[in-house]
Amino acid sequence: MKYKHRIIPIFIPHYGCKNNCVFCQQYRITGARAPAGAEDARAAVAAASADASGMPAQLAFYGGSFTSLPEEKQAELLNAAKPFLSFHPSNSIRISTRPDAICADDANRLKNFGVKTVEIGAQSMRDEVLEASMRGHTASDVVNASKKIKDAGLKLILQMMTGLPGDTSEKSIYTAKRLIELKPDGVRIYPAVVVRGTELYEMWKRGEYAEHTVEEAICLCAELCILFQRAGIPIIRLGINPTDELSFGGAVAGAYHPAFGQLVFSRLYYNKAAKLLENIPPGSEVTIGVHHKDVSVMTGQHRCNISKLMEKHMLRTLKVAQANIAPGEIVIDISK
Repeated sequence: MKYKHRIIPIFIPHYGCKNNCVFCQQYRITGARAPAGAEDARAAVAAASADASGMPAQLAFYGGSFTSLPEEKQAELLNAAKPFLSFHPSNSIRISTRPDAICADDANRLKNFGVKTVEIGAQSMRDEVLEASMRGHTASDVVNASKKIKDAGLKLILQMMTGLPGDTSEKSIYTAKRLIELKPDGVRIYPAVVVRGTELYEMWKRGEYAEHTVEEAICLCAELCILFQRAGIPIIRLGINPTDELSFGGAVAGAYHPAFGQLVFSRLYYNKAAKLLENIPPGSEVTIGVHHKDVSVMTGQHRCNISKLMEKHMLRTLKVAQANIAPGEIVIDISK
């Protein structure tokens, strides 16, 4: 299940951040060179006003800890963004912040400015992982912040990371289950990437941190997706957003891939198909039927799902075809 909304981003990298988390280098991650100011917000609003699609959108302040900014700076940015709300009755504003940087008064004040969604960087619900990652907050801060946001009638988005220092697959699954208990309106899953210029990069060079590989992250995120899907919680994003800065040297190790989300969903479809094919006689000719929008993800990049399934189940042929079924479902037709 994916969270659908047109997003107009305004990047404020490191703005208001109190901690230097081991994994973070927002200028490389966002591609922005400096935090946006009120003029940048007004420019984003002006550009959005020229959109003729008539679709609702969300103006989102990304990359910093918004509620850690001085209140006058928050007001300056939000007042510059406020005209955006008049373009469509369903338009809204989103901010991102830390779990230990928002109180009930903050949540209500944001709501008065027209903010509809608050995104919290939980990252992990294991305190030892948070401490090793120099997050500067605890799992209980995530619980408290989530309650304040929901009590104010705001939508809650939670972020989690996998593969952090001290993390394991079991701990990440525990984190996902704890986040589900908080009933967020959506989640982001970011496998750890070793970015040049971060403390994690130095730890990796010293041999104190083993990278979270793309393959490890794909396997784990496929499990996490099932948990969130069963709970009816939309997955907004899988994997860090690709930028030229990261693709051309910024990301030196870890689970960075420009199409990471597609790789995860492709693995989910592979796992479903493999289970359906468990008792198929070798030498069979098989057609896998999927919704027309799912053909490419079932096929996999460079037809990798087809070749692996054929080899694993010793099939004579394997095709993927459109079928009149719901998205996410799979049917198989077998001949010999």
